[in-house]
Amino acid sequence: MELTAKDAARLLNVPEETIYAWIRNGTVPSYRVRDKYRLNRVELLEWATARNMKVSPGIFRENGVRPPDLLLTHALSRGGVIYDLDCGDKASALKAVCHALPLPPKVDREELHSVLVAREALCSTGIGNGVAIPHPRGPIVLGIPEPQVTLGFLRNPIEYGAVDHKPVSILFVIVSTTVRVHLLLLSHLMYALQDAGFRRLLDARAPQDEIVATLGTVEARVAEMDDGQGAKA
Repeated sequence: MELTAKDAARLLNVPEETIYAWIRNGTVPSYRVRDKYRLNRVELLEWATARNMKVSPGIFRENGVRPPDLLLTHALSRGGVIYDLDCGDKASALKAVCHALPLPPKVDREELHSVLVAREALCSTGIGNGVAIPHPRGPIVLGIPEPQVTLGFLRNPIEYGAVDHKPVSILFVIVSTTVRVHLLLLSHLMYALQDAGFRRLLDARAPQDEIVATLGTVEARVAEMDDGQGAKA
């Protein structure tokens, strides 16, 4: 999941020199491995979305393999939408949403909760504009056959340590099955959150069927963009 500065420039549609300037001044999260800089794809996605930056369709393609059709839409259909979560801070929000997730009885919810808490301790998943995306750094073994994403609407906005310092009222909890699926779900969600129509439904706390249907339309555009990117390759 590591990217070079050249990769990052291609995915964000900016000159490579811009990426190096951001690295030097600490604007973009990066790591130095020996004498070269590397960026984490997940962190770059979060960083770009928090700044409302458009990303290249190539960010959805892994090793030239096209993602499954409507991967995120099907995952949200399985995970569902939870309305009116009652919580007063980040800790209670994570506990409330883990308790409400539609998971098989054998799943250890406490394990999932502890993993989400550990992830937040590293860096807040509040990406801005009232949205947070609690997720592990990678998939964890929970015994679910297929990935799922659950959308949770909080009764009242809470302080979440978001990058834009605004309170959060919308949570997307990602529970994935493989590293590749985890990355694809996150990247597709980042793209969907840049769609004005989808955001209007979230802000209005629309019914689940409307949210899922609109997400399907938005995600279908990802496939079209990916096909176009592949045709140019």
